[in-house]
Amino acid sequence: MKKVLEIKQKKNKSKIVCLTAYSKNIAAIIDKHCDIVLVGDSLGSVLYSFSSSKKVTLNMMIEHSISVRIGVKKSLMVVDMPHNTYRNPKEALSNAKKIISKTKCDAIKLEGGKKVVQIIKTLIKNKIPVMGHLGVLPQSATNFRFKGKETKERKTILRDSKLLEEAGVFSIVLECIESSLAKEITKTINIPTIGIGASAYCDGQVLVTDDLIGLNKMKARFVKKYSNIEKQINNATLRFKKDVITGKFPTKKHSY
Repeated sequence: MKKVLEIKQKKNKSKIVCLTAYSKNIAAIIDKHCDIVLVGDSLGSVLYSFSSSKKVTLNMMIEHSISVRIGVKKSLMVVDMPHNTYRNPKEALSNAKKIISKTKCDAIKLEGGKKVVQIIKTLIKNKIPVMGHLGVLPQSATNFRFKGKETKERKTILRDSKLLEEAGVFSIVLECIESSLAKEITKTINIPTIGIGASAYCDGQVLVTDDLIGLNKMKARFVKKYSNIEKQINNATLRFKKDVITGKFPTKKHSY
């Protein structure tokens, strides 16, 4: 609960840094620099090449989160509840408890607005911290266009942000929301907003780590590639191949 409070207190004070991790090794690296490490259901597309996050199972999330937990020492660790694991308060509470007991994570994240308010209230009543998620909702989206261009849509998302705050979430991810709407939401609610394709007006930012390090072919507008790990892995593998073929590896130094 202390780490959750620390995130809430960053509102209007300092930007929140959030990245995804699906394994111990990546988690241990990004933990040094992040406020939040998210085990996202994006692992479905990133690791398993699923066409939709709807195919991600509860057991997948748990197994990857157990690994991530080993690497996370400093950051708040949040785990996505996958599709069809929180269809009603009873199911949500049972699965959230399972995630937390098995992974020792600090909080869970779920998608939606008005439809999930009662579910959120049930989880929080049972002392389970919840992060919200509005805008593009990968678990239910039929198209991935940005949100907030139309007046009716803007009003709905703004209303939902207020409802989530009232329900007790400690922060809200805003995914692919029009900039002026993201700004309005961030100014209106008293909890942090964390953007992904939702402008610099948000209180923090989240990206998929594999995207920013260049391990994915992702070319979404909101992704900035800070490295090209794919190229480095390719070069290292090529050098290894050449050394094996020419007999340069292993040498006596690498033998017993």
